[in-house]
Amino acid sequence: MKRSFRMFQDKAFVNRRRIALNEKQYIAVGKILSSWGVKGQVKVEPLTDNPKRFKILNEVFIDFKSQVVSYKVESVMFLRQYFPVLKFEGINSKEEADTLKGHYININRKDAVNLSEDRFFICDIIGLHVFNEFETYIGTVIEVIQTGANDVYVVETKDKNEILIPAIKQVVKKVDLRNGIMIIRPLEGML
Repeated sequence: MKRSFRMFQDKAFVNRRRIALNEKQYIAVGKILSSWGVKGQVKVEPLTDNPKRFKILNEVFIDFKSQVVSYKVESVMFLRQYFPVLKFEGINSKEEADTLKGHYININRKDAVNLSEDRFFICDIIGLHVFNEFETYIGTVIEVIQTGANDVYVVETKDKNEILIPAIKQVVKKVDLRNGIMIIRPLEGML
């Protein structure tokens, strides 16, 4: 099964400020699940350890076909203490909010929280080339599944199969973001 991490729509917003796309400049913090209500609000699946961070957002960026559009955040509320519901300036109807469904909400990397040495942003893990300790290429990380106990990396192999790598210290030995690689010691039977 082929997995798709990002979804794009053809809708263009000509009255919004456009910024050239620089993938490493932005970090995805949520995915828009649907419109909410009739006033242009959107319900968001948080991609962060602390969904309450959405309360302090002033500006977010949404990717449209290799262009990033800036939106001012007018208000934030929460459904079931977890799902943020955002209202963006200039999005004033359910129909306008529906055009954002499936898009990722990004923040500027400089506004992100500082992570400890052994923690990484999901967007930095996706795309890493995975090798075993003997420098044998295994594949590329195409998705990160958050399970609660530990993350699981979905790795697509050269022959387009998928393997699951638990993000635990016994398996993941090194993450080198500068060189775009991850070194693992697979558990018996994993590969």
